[in-house]
Amino acid sequence: MISDLAVIGVLENGLSKLDEGRAPQSLPPRPKSSAPDERDWNLSGRAARRLQSGPISLRTNRSQEFLRHRRTGTGGHMRPLLLGALVGVVFGWSSAGAEAQDPEELFRKISPSVVVIRAKGRAVDSTRGLVTFSEIGSGVLISADGKVMTAAHVVHAMDEIVVELPGGETVPARVVASEPAADLGLLQLARIPKGAQPARLGDSYKVRVGQQVLVIGAPYGLSHSFSAGWISAKWLPNTAYRAMPLAEFFQTTATINTGNSGGPMFNMAGEVIGVVSHNISRSGGSEGLGFVVTMKSARYFLMEREWAWIGLEGKVVTGELAEIFNVPGGSGLLVSVVPMGSPAWDMGLAGGDRTATIGGQQIVVRGDIVLSMAGIAIKSEADIPKIRERIGAMSTGQPFKASVLRAGKLIELMGKAP
Repeated sequence: MISDLAVIGVLENGLSKLDEGRAPQSLPPRPKSSAPDERDWNLSGRAARRLQSGPISLRTNRSQEFLRHRRTGTGGHMRPLLLGALVGVVFGWSSAGAEAQDPEELFRKISPSVVVIRAKGRAVDSTRGLVTFSEIGSGVLISADGKVMTAAHVVHAMDEIVVELPGGETVPARVVASEPAADLGLLQLARIPKGAQPARLGDSYKVRVGQQVLVIGAPYGLSHSFSAGWISAKWLPNTAYRAMPLAEFFQTTATINTGNSGGPMFNMAGEVIGVVSHNISRSGGSEGLGFVVTMKSARYFLMEREWAWIGLEGKVVTGELAEIFNVPGGSGLLVSVVPMGSPAWDMGLAGGDRTATIGGQQIVVRGDIVLSMAGIAIKSEADIPKIRERIGAMSTGQPFKASVLRAGKLIELMGKAP
């Protein structure tokens, strides 16, 4: 059997013969740069600010550079590129990796792990008061014990969640982890469906700009719709979308529409590398500016960090607002909505049912004001994660107290760690 080095030697010899009889050509020296020629930009600063006001287009002069090199024939800088391409043909290498598969075959393998999520919740409308609404999204089964990964905005404060499996079977589910600031949520199915096929989780740090990706979800409720695209950029937390400052994002050209939220993005090896979040669009439809939370963020917020989902939704009031509501101590969490079945619901917390405009802000009012929980006083937004971490460190069923202002009276409520 011929060795790898022998084949490479033959290719080198062939390239040398191609160069015979040609006049030597030279290239102008390339300008030196202190930074590597890296296309996996993590953009911030001016570019990120431009994205907030509308889509931006980032281009490089790579096509001119390629044409300049191409005119030199097979010598110079093009020689190692052509050699690499020939070796790739001989040994069957591909840019997507040795495990890359045909998209059609890949879809058949990975689609059984993708689910549709239908949820119902309550919100306070400025004219109608307390109203109910529905949400539809996508998700992916990631464990044999019935864990489903999705987007937080699909499930975070919902009263009822139902997961629809590929065969049409529906299973109730509940939230076990959620981080709205990263748009990530984790559900637990009420029962394990027969024949459930969890997806394989990949490493998003290996993903590079220019790689092909696949997205499966339920755009406009059309379950198991498939689209393909490319990774067009990578964004560090707090750069691409300030409303979700904790998320690291992939930007993709894959088609993303309403209903895709929470669905998985796969690499060409069939591994989940991200969770679909949103798109940026001037028309309301997909315009090639889709954003997907990376698997790195998902692992951290949903699997590694131990903090409890309590079901607290509201606004921290301080200063003048706290004075208007006569809050003892000058601060607290004004509760807007309490999801049914959540730990906050079970302990008896109540949300508001009206809105009021105060100081130019529209605020949900007539709900409880939580002054402290699990021994932590609520002085600012930064105290909410601290409460979640403390309760998350408790054993299941361990009791904790909450000090609450309700209709002008101080009361104490008891809760249990989930």
